[in-house]
Amino acid sequence: MDSQKKIKISDFAKSILMLGCFDTKGEDFFYLQKCIKDCGESIITMNTGVMGTTENFIVDFESDVVASEGGSSILKLRKKGDRGAAIEVMGIGAAKITAKLIEDGRIKGVISMGGGGGTYIALSAMQVVPLTIPKLCLSTLATKDLSRQIKNKNITLMPSVVDVAGLNSISRLLINQAAQAICGMAKVRQDTRDRDSRGRIAISMFGNTTACVNMCSDILTSKGYEVFTFHANGEGGRTMEDLIREGYFDGVLDVTTTELVDELCGGVCSSGPERLTAAAESGIIQVVVPGCLDMANFAQRDSVPERYEGRCFYNWAPDVTLMRTNREENQKLGKTLATKVNVSTAPTSILLPTKGLSQLDAEGEVFYRPEINEVLFEEIRENVKAGVKIEEVDAHINDEAFSIHLVNELLSWMGCLK
Repeated sequence: MDSQKKIKISDFAKSILMLGCFDTKGEDFFYLQKCIKDCGESIITMNTGVMGTTENFIVDFESDVVASEGGSSILKLRKKGDRGAAIEVMGIGAAKITAKLIEDGRIKGVISMGGGGGTYIALSAMQVVPLTIPKLCLSTLATKDLSRQIKNKNITLMPSVVDVAGLNSISRLLINQAAQAICGMAKVRQDTRDRDSRGRIAISMFGNTTACVNMCSDILTSKGYEVFTFHANGEGGRTMEDLIREGYFDGVLDVTTTELVDELCGGVCSSGPERLTAAAESGIIQVVVPGCLDMANFAQRDSVPERYEGRCFYNWAPDVTLMRTNREENQKLGKTLATKVNVSTAPTSILLPTKGLSQLDAEGEVFYRPEINEVLFEEIRENVKAGVKIEEVDAHINDEAFSIHLVNELLSWMGCLK
């Protein structure tokens, strides 16, 4: 097709999006398209190849459109000859087009295949695809560690076994299997809500707050709520934030905000600067606790940066070293927590457990420093806006009384306290 033709996304029916480098792998994608059509599905095609296109099938979004969405032009990318830069641009452009298609409700599944560059572009585009829409990549790199590219998305990786470089008996088999897989997954009903549930609640948890979260979950479940627990190990926090933004939850019990400490101190469980922003910015009811803000998380003891020599440490496991936060860090953390919560447009509470923030921060335990916790609490009080409720609870974070208080606070905001 004429790549200069203005594509209107509204022209497409709900379809499988097939994207990839049609310039070098046109034969393979032609066969994939045939297999998808044989399953009775319609297809939207996007060419992310820089050097050309294919004449084997109609391309709905040509590479010049993708490059333009990525902030460059296809001619500039070809002239520059920088493969890495071209892959990055095409990944950005593919993601933007995919997001527009999803926003318009035109996508029921996304599939791609390729080697190193094609896989990177495909996984970049799939980052904007929500949980309910299946995503599959047939890749030469499927057995490698692609965690940085996949992040927290439910992307299915399928090893190509042979290179995606022309058809043979093995590639035909696997491409057909991939096509059958994405079409089958696309037929699954996308409503993930439990119709018998009174609502969906997200909770953040860590080993040091397990007792609290388990009790909260039991109470909420007994009242008919569906509970989703996220391990506050970096990826867990990112996943929770993403799903909050996608509208999956009716309320959030952010019990374990320890990922804020790792972002500040360079620990291994950082979720990045976006942690503790989704509920506030999305208008979701939340109850926030400074759970485990008494600790930064590192790997083995010898991996802890030298600047922290002389601090209080605890070996949670052979590969997990916890460091007690100090006054200066608690001042910064208190201000950070308050600042993030202050943008909330929905009812929000901060509950402060005065007898300890973690399992290790209890009377007689190694991290017990109530005077340092008070620095944190005071900073929160001074910086939080008037519309956010702050309440001190005379309990330890893992006390049953605190869990009951947490659940009652959330449900009272939701207007569901019975």
